[in-house]
Amino acid sequence: MAYGMSVPPPPDLDALSLDELKKLVVQLLIEVTALREDNQQLGAENARLKDLPKKPKLTPGGMDKATEPDKRARTKEAPRQRRKRQSGRRTPPVTLERTLVIEVPSGSRRRGFENYTVQDLLLAPQVIRFRRERWVTPEGQEITAPLPPEVSGHFGPGIVRYVLMQHVQGQVTVERLRAQLKSLGVRISKGQIITILTANKDAFHAEKDAILEAGLASAAWVTVDDTAARHAGRDEYTTHIGNDRFAWFATRPSKSRLNFLDLLRAGDPVYVINTAALAYLIEHGVPESIVAALLAAGSRSFDDDAAWRVHLDSFGLGAGQRRRVTEAAMIGAIVARGLLTDTVIVSDDAGQFDVFQHALCWIHAERHLRRIVCVTDEQHRLVDVQRQLVWWFYADLKLYKDDPTAIRRTALRARFDRIFGRITGFTELDDTVSRLHANKNELLLVLDRPDIPLHTNGSENDVRSFVTKRKVSGETRSAAGKQARDTFLSLLKTCSKLAVSFWDYLGARLKIPDADRVPWLPDLIRKKVSA
Repeated sequence: MAYGMSVPPPPDLDALSLDELKKLVVQLLIEVTALREDNQQLGAENARLKDLPKKPKLTPGGMDKATEPDKRARTKEAPRQRRKRQSGRRTPPVTLERTLVIEVPSGSRRRGFENYTVQDLLLAPQVIRFRRERWVTPEGQEITAPLPPEVSGHFGPGIVRYVLMQHVQGQVTVERLRAQLKSLGVRISKGQIITILTANKDAFHAEKDAILEAGLASAAWVTVDDTAARHAGRDEYTTHIGNDRFAWFATRPSKSRLNFLDLLRAGDPVYVINTAALAYLIEHGVPESIVAALLAAGSRSFDDDAAWRVHLDSFGLGAGQRRRVTEAAMIGAIVARGLLTDTVIVSDDAGQFDVFQHALCWIHAERHLRRIVCVTDEQHRLVDVQRQLVWWFYADLKLYKDDPTAIRRTALRARFDRIFGRITGFTELDDTVSRLHANKNELLLVLDRPDIPLHTNGSENDVRSFVTKRKVSGETRSAAGKQARDTFLSLLKTCSKLAVSFWDYLGARLKIPDADRVPWLPDLIRKKVSA
C-alpha cells in the first residue's frame, strides 16, 4: 500500500444480493485488467529510463520518424514491394509508328518485327489563321463565323496550358517563362503572360471554391495551418485547409478567428442564429441578457454583412461582445449548411483555429519541450527524459490508432496524467509540461477518434509548396494575381491528392481537342469518400 493513500472500507458482502455481487465482480475484473495494462506500461517506462534497448534518438523534429516501426522489418519486404511497383509500370499509348527495314542477305527468313518504344516531346509553336466567313443578312445585319470554343484570345489553349503548368507546378517565374517561349519562337510579352495567368479565370475560381465546400461537407478531419504572404507591400496571411483528399488556400489581411470562420463558410456570406450559435455564446461566457435579446429578436438569418451589421447595431454591444456574437453567427451558418457536423480540426494550437471539434498536433506539442533553454547538464537531462517519455507515448498512440480498445484507452489516459503531471524542480520545464497537461482533451481526442491524424504534417507539406512559390516569385501585386495564385495552388495540390494529372486537368478545362476528360474535382472528392 502506498503511503498517504486512503482506502475506502470494503463493502458488506453478506448484505449484497446475487445480482449486486455479480456486478461487483464484473467491475473488479475490468479494474484488474486495466491495472495490469497500466502496470505493463509502467514497467516499459522504467525499462526505457534505464537505457535499455530501443531508446529513440532525440533529434530536432524527428519524433514522427523515430516512432515508426522497426525499419528492419520493412527492409525484408522491400524487394517484393519494389518488384510490385515495377510490374505496375505501363508503356504510354503509342501515338506514332514507324517501320524500320534493313538489307538482308539473299535466302534470309523473315522473323516478324521487334518493338522498341521511345518517348519524345515535341515543343513547336503553331500560328493558326482562322478564316471566318462573313455574311450580311437580308436585314442588313453582319454575321461572322464564331471562333472554336477553346480559343479565347490571341494565344491558343496549348500556350495557356503550358504557361499555367510551368508557372504553377514548375515554379517558373514570368521572366523565365517569357525567355522559354521566346526561344521556342513564340512572340509574347511579360504583360501577356501575366494576363494568361490571372485574367478570365472565373471558372477555375468557382471550382476552387466548390472544392472547399465538398471537402468540409465530407471530411472526417482537416488539418489547418497558415503562413505569411506579402501582397502589395503589406504583410498578409495565407491559410491552408485540407486533408488527404483536398487542399485549399486563401490569403487575407489578418489571421483572426473571424477570418478563419469566414473561410469555413465556403463563400456563403449568410449569418445564422441557431442552437449552435447560442451554444458557442454560452460556452464563451457571453452574458445571458445578450443571449436572451438575440433569442427575442424576430430575425434569425441574415443574407450578407450589411444586413448583419444593421441587426447588430440594434443591440448596442461593445467591440468584444460584437466580435463574439459575430463568431457565433458564423458558426451557426456553417452548421446550417451541413458543414463540419462531425469534423475534427487539427491545428498547431494557434488560437484562431480553436473552433468546433478541435485536436492538437503532437509534433508541435513536443517542439515546446525542444525550445526550452537549458543552462546546466541537469536541466538538459531533465528535458531529454521528458522528451523521451513524450516520444514513447506518441509511439503508443500510433499503435492505438491501429488497434483501439477501451482498456488501452483508459491506460493511455492515466499514463498521460503521469507524464504531464511530473514535477522536476526545473521551473521552465515544469511550466511547459503544465501547459501541455491543460490541453489534455485536445491532445487525447485521438483516443475517441482514432481516425484523425496525430499531427499537421499534411498541412505543413502543402504549405511548403506555397512558401517555395513565394520565395521564387516574391509578393503578389494585384488582387487578381493573389486570387490566381491561391486558386491554382489549391487545384494543383487537390489534383495530386486525387491522383489526377495537372496537365490533363488543364487540358480538360481549357477544352483542348483530344485532351483526356477530367471530372469536376468536388465530385471526385465526394466520390472518394463514398468509395
